[in-house]
Amino acid sequence: MTDYEVSRSAVLPGDIGRIHALLDDFHEWPAWSPWEGLDPDMSRTYSGAESGVGARYAWSGNKRAGAGAMEITESTPERIEVALEFLKPFKSRSTVSFDLATVVDGTRLTWTHAGSVSGVMGVMARFYSMEKAIAPDMEKGLANLAGLARRPSDAD
Repeated sequence: MTDYEVSRSAVLPGDIGRIHALLDDFHEWPAWSPWEGLDPDMSRTYSGAESGVGARYAWSGNKRAGAGAMEITESTPERIEVALEFLKPFKSRSTVSFDLATVVDGTRLTWTHAGSVSGVMGVMARFYSMEKAIAPDMEKGLANLAGLARRPSDAD
């Protein structure tokens, strides 16, 4: 088994409440998640709470998108934690966290993805790190969030 932790951080041009809302509601994720575009026909299922702790999201798509589920397990104004389970193309469980802090220019968001991979993926991770595999996508997601944060919300 190979453990990994990949983090990326950016200052987003929006207040902490706006950024938190984009993360705390899985219905918002298609607008910013870098993985949502992997399959235009991907099926999505939302269950549990509408947002925050207990909100659940499951997806199933083509080989690139795979299949899996997420559940928000912690949600405070400064932190959101998500339990992530991949079912296809390989099985794995990991934890995704978003740490938010108000700064002069907006909100500092630190996105961390941590877990373990085993079997074939564990062997592959020794030669092709999870850092290389997911960090570019995380950076794209942060850029997408920055773009959304610049736009006025529906509540404004």
